[in-house]
Amino acid sequence: MKRSFICCCILIITINVFAQKKIIVAKDGSGNYKTVQQALDAITLNNKKPITIFIKNGIYKEKLHLDSTKNFITLIGEDKFNTILTYDDHTGKVSARGDTINTRTSASFVVKANNFAAENITFQNDAGFSAGQAVGLESDGDKASFYNCRIVGNQDILFTNNDNSRQYYKDCYIEGTTDFIFGSSTVWFERCHIHSKKNSHVTAASTPQQHQFGYVFSDCILTGDTTLHSVSLGRPWRQYANVAYIHCYIGPHIKPEGWSNWNNTDNYKTTRYSEYKNYGPGANISSRVSWSHQLTDEEVKKYTIKNIFGDWDPNK
Repeated sequence: MKRSFICCCILIITINVFAQKKIIVAKDGSGNYKTVQQALDAITLNNKKPITIFIKNGIYKEKLHLDSTKNFITLIGEDKFNTILTYDDHTGKVSARGDTINTRTSASFVVKANNFAAENITFQNDAGFSAGQAVGLESDGDKASFYNCRIVGNQDILFTNNDNSRQYYKDCYIEGTTDFIFGSSTVWFERCHIHSKKNSHVTAASTPQQHQFGYVFSDCILTGDTTLHSVSLGRPWRQYANVAYIHCYIGPHIKPEGWSNWNNTDNYKTTRYSEYKNYGPGANISSRVSWSHQLTDEEVKKYTIKNIFGDWDPNK
């Protein structure tokens, strides 16, 4: 009897501990919280235990922020097309506090924490096509991973904003207009669909000089609206921008020269732009700019997740 009682107590404690690690967000009140920010606020500072936040379908129009000490958080949406985290701040807009929004304050969701993961979620900024810079997701923490997510909007939609951040995107859909993937982080895009909505630039990397890798697109698909014909694979936000496209399908929207300068500055002289065995109508390398590089069979061997991320394997 005594042993059964002890076993029962252990089971109850185990269930309670597990329950504390999973939070449900539902707009209809059927979960623990009705808003995503309420769930994020409920996590204690300096968190060191994995916590999963399950978000039921709905459009959550919230300006979200995850604190830098709230690590080990995983967000899982019910369905990537119907679990939508969105806001509409953009440059030039005046906030409720009277501040004028700029690129760095426009984000719909800012993730400062390390070891963050998201799955089956749409991250969006719906400010509109002509609103200017309007970030949907700003990811700043180290070891950030996104699986089967949608990151959608227009200009500057995905901001990888930390020199020392490692980020991984797998089976994600990312769309935008100008410089819609930008920043200084080291990022691996695996089997992602990258869609352009304007004759502009896919990436604006600002890779630090001392970093050997910047953005790596592996087995990705690059498409564009049917009217597009002059999109570049990237332009250098900073002098040592580093971007590589490896085994990617490149659609006809990409211009023959492939890459662009940054407003006729000298940034292109130190860029590290490269490609390897891409295919599709936009992959012809015969007219590529002279300052881009075609990786050799030996050089491409360096492009592995282990070599780029070191002690972090996002697939474990």
